[in-house]
This record gives sequence, C-alpha cells and structure tokens, in this order.
Amino acid sequence: MGIVVPTMKASVIEVLLVLLLTGIHSNKGMAKKTKKPKFAVPQINCDVKAGKIINSEFMVKCPAGCQDPKYHVFGTGVYASYSSVCGAAVHSGVLDNSGGKILVRKVAGQSGYRGSYAHGIKSLSLPRWRESFIILEGKPQKGVTYPSTLTYSSSKTPAGKAGEATKADENPSVTGTTTQPVTLTQTLAISVAEAVYRVTSKPFTASATSSPRPQSMGRRSQDMDCRVDLSFLMDGSANIGMRRFQIQKQFLADVAQALDVGPDGPLMGVVQYGDNPATQFNLKTHTNSQDLKTAIEKITQRGGLSNAGRAISFVTKNFFSKANGNRGSAPNVAVVMVDGWPTDKVEEVSRVARESGINVFFITVEGAAEREKHYVTEPNFASKAVCRTNGFYTFNVQSWLSLHKTVQPLVKRICDTDRLACSKTCLNSADIGFVIDGSSSVGTSNFRTVLQFVANLSKEFEISDTDTRIGAVQYTYEQRLEFGFDDYNSKNDILSAIKRVGYWSGGTSTGAAIQYALEQLFKKSKPNKRKIMILITDGRSYDDVRIPAVAAYRKGVITYAVGVAWAAQDELEVIATHPARDHSFFVDEFDNLYKFIPRIVKNICTEFNSQPRN
Repeated sequence: MGIVVPTMKASVIEVLLVLLLTGIHSNKGMAKKTKKPKFAVPQINCDVKAGKIINSEFMVKCPAGCQDPKYHVFGTGVYASYSSVCGAAVHSGVLDNSGGKILVRKVAGQSGYRGSYAHGIKSLSLPRWRESFIILEGKPQKGVTYPSTLTYSSSKTPAGKAGEATKADENPSVTGTTTQPVTLTQTLAISVAEAVYRVTSKPFTASATSSPRPQSMGRRSQDMDCRVDLSFLMDGSANIGMRRFQIQKQFLADVAQALDVGPDGPLMGVVQYGDNPATQFNLKTHTNSQDLKTAIEKITQRGGLSNAGRAISFVTKNFFSKANGNRGSAPNVAVVMVDGWPTDKVEEVSRVARESGINVFFITVEGAAEREKHYVTEPNFASKAVCRTNGFYTFNVQSWLSLHKTVQPLVKRICDTDRLACSKTCLNSADIGFVIDGSSSVGTSNFRTVLQFVANLSKEFEISDTDTRIGAVQYTYEQRLEFGFDDYNSKNDILSAIKRVGYWSGGTSTGAAIQYALEQLFKKSKPNKRKIMILITDGRSYDDVRIPAVAAYRKGVITYAVGVAWAAQDELEVIATHPARDHSFFVDEFDNLYKFIPRIVKNICTEFNSQPRN
C-alpha cells in the first residue's frame, strides 16, 4: 500500500497539468475568436460644425474640397465650435484639400478668436464663444476609445439650426445607442466645457433672487412729449446664450412698460439679428404696452453671429416705412443692443442711417476687456455708429445683471426729442448749392456783400457730411466750381471757403450757369438729400434761362432766385420754382440782401414740413 499511494498522487498531478494546459490553450483560442473588430472612422461633410457634435473627443474623416471659403472658420490654432470641422483642419495644416482623417478635441471657450490666412483659408475673428476645439493628426491615442457613431445635437429648434446650444449641449455626455468607454482625458474635457457653458449659457428662470431687477419700472411722465417711432435691434446671436437672451427680453418689456406705448405717444417695433436680421414685429403691430410685452415674451432666439452692421442696414432700408407704421412726423430712433462686440462693421451703414434721419443709440453689454480688444472687428464701433459722439447716445453696461438700471436713463433720452439731433429737419437734410453772379456790374465791394449774404444764410443750417452740405458756383460768361458738396463738412470750414472765393468779373450767362450747376454740383447730390439751388444775380441774362430752369425742375432741384438792382423780375420768376412768390425775391440795394435771410429759411422749412416724409 505504501507504493500505491505515491503513484496515485502522481497520476492526479498529471491530470491537473493536462487540464491546466488545455485551459490555457482554450483561452488563447477564445481570445483569438473575440478579437475586437477594426475601428471604423465616421465620415462627415465639409459644412459640419464642431458645435453640432456632442462628443468631446472623436475621430472623423473629411472629404476633399473643404478649402472652399463658404465653409466658415473662426480662430487660429484654437477654433470656435461655430467653425466647420474640416475647414479648420485645412486651415490648421493637419489636412490638405484632398481630405483625410483627423482627431478633434473639444476645449473650453475662449474670450476671443483671432482670424488669419493659412493654407488657402481665411479664418475670421470672433468674440468670446462658449466652446472651442483643436485639430490633431488622425492617429488614435493609446488607451482611448473613440466613438464609431457621432452624437449630434438636435436641429429642430431655431438654436440648433444656428449652431446654438440645445439641451443636449447642457449635458455633453454621449447619449448614442452604443455606450462607449470614456477616458480620463474625455472626462476632464467634458467637465471644463460643461463648466464654461453653464457659466455663459445657463437657461434663465425668473425667481425672487435671480436678478436684482425691480418688479415695477413705472411709466414715463404723462406730460412728457414722447412721440417717437422706435426700433429695438436685439442681439440674438448664439454667443449670448439663453439666459442672457431672456434678460434682454425682460429689458425690452420693461422699456415698453416705461414708455407707455400708444398711438398718440411712442410706437415700438423689434428686429432681432444673428447672421441675418428679421423683423419680429413692426411699429403698427402692437399699439399698447401690454400687447407689446406679450409679443416680446414669445420671441425665440435666432442664433448665429452678431452682425449688427447688417441689422442697421436692414432697419434703414426696410423698417421705417409708411407700410410698417412709420408716422413721418415722429423722430425715428434705433436702439442697437450688442453682447460684447459686433462680428461685422457698423461705421458705413450707420452713416447712411444718420443721413436717413435715424437717431442711432448703442447699448454695449459686457464689452471687450483690455486683453480682448485685439479681437474686436472694428475698434470704437459704438462711437462710429451713434448719432453723435457726445455720450448721449451710448450706454456701456458692465454686466447683464445690471442692464435693468439702464431702462429709465434710456427712456428719458429717447423721449428728449429736442436732443435727437439726427432727426430730419429743414436745417439738416439738404444739399444747398449757391450760384453766384460774378459779372462786372457787381463790382468788388458788392461781391463781398454777396459772399457775406451766402455765409450768413449758410450759418442757419446744421452742416456736416451727414447733415446739410454746401456747394458754390460762380459765373460770368463762363462758370467755375468754387467748392463741391464733398469738399467741406463743418460750418467753420464752409465759412472759411466762402471767404476765399475771389471775384471773377465778366458777362452774365445765367442760363449756362444753371446748367453747369446741375451737371457739376447737383449731380453729386445724395439721393436722400433735398436739392436746393439759391441763385443771386444783379442783371438780365445774356442767354435763355427757361430751358435750364425746366431741367432743374425735372431733376428735383428747388430753385430760389434772388435779384438785386438791375435784375429782371420776370426772369427771376421763370428761374424760381413754382409758386414764384415763395421762391423769387428782389431787392434794390446789395446792402439790403440780409433782410431776405429769415424769409428764405422760413420758406425752406415750411416747404420741408409740408412734404410727405415716407
């Protein structure tokens, strides 16, 4: 028995060894059988923006042809999530225009994005954005699992269409049908992006402690004359976020309440802008504050960029029309609201707005800090846009939470119609051309008296490049342009130019002088200016004045004829616009010319105020 026991132990050990070896071999076989399938990289189109993809880190394959400028890119190195993914890949140099695989990693939003030209693509500058991304070469990082199916944010809401955050953006964890392992790198990226987004774009819900805004804003004083036609240009860009957009809507509602909107007082409409502007409602849609507040509450955010310049141009061309409720007799006011700074330029379109009689106000909320100013598309944009740069038309608000404090100061300024300097009046809306007789019969001394008359009459008008402009022609047998409408844009410069006009001497060809003024002076008049010709002569013309006078009438030029001494009164009446009694004047002495200045100004204003404004 002593020999049998060890033999049995050996047999058991052999069996165990065999089973162990068999199991190892079997496991190797199973391992081979369960080998992971090859990773399939998702393919996207050139126009897909990073903000539409919820995944925080992913690989994609871009097609060829993404170098096209229609696929917008914002930033350099670090790109705003409003950018085309594949366009950014080409701009960064990771891909060329033939396409290929890339690795995309979401990072925190930036305070500004600098545009540049690289690899055939011109990227654009952009103010702060809620989320960014970087492009890396399309090589998988060791230990990281990338999704084979990308998760997109909803595109059914207006915000989704413009690349704005949807509810899916608020919780950027992957919600696709296949759950993917999340690495530490992904978790950190999600946490950072989530934190930045929640700070800048957390949905606003009204509560007793959410804002220090007072519940009742009161109303303007009933004895305050506030008959204005008002357009609010509200910032609906994706950058502003839902919470701040809601604060902006509440601000508009508070202004509507404070204004006490009505047919006999102020009327108010709203234009919202992002990439493009759109009228939410015009001046005649709602004629009381309560209806207006209800309509404001229903406004949904458009998303997109912050193209305030495009919005100002839209309002100038479309909003203040008779069809939209513009009353003509009431001043036109446009209040532009912008978060940070606009993404396009405002100077030129605002100049046209001012020339059209629109009083432009600018409310800048959370403007660029010193370190952000190099991102701003147009430095000092507000001062370039407003009606006057005297501080009356500009508000700089440090925080959206303090915007409510601007309601009463804004209402007070809007209703101070005497200070709305860009409103069209008889004194700031014309191109006035003086046609001055420099013939020998006038003489040097009298010619200086005529120039003093021209200067004193010019002083009565508001002169600038966007208000009334002055030009002058001197004539004898020949004609000479002394200065044109574009040459001087201040009253002092005009008065100095008049003093420098030298006496010519010669014959009197008034008809040729009128024709010359039409061709050389009024041809450069602006379409939105009233064209006024004031002709001063001391004698009968050597040539025909009827045909040139008719030509002036057909070109819309209002002609005032002022005769002195030997001027023929019947000829003055032919030259003057009908009715002649309001447009032709005669005085026997040069020294009495000054007496006509109040009458001429009064007639110009009476005629202006009697004309339809739309």
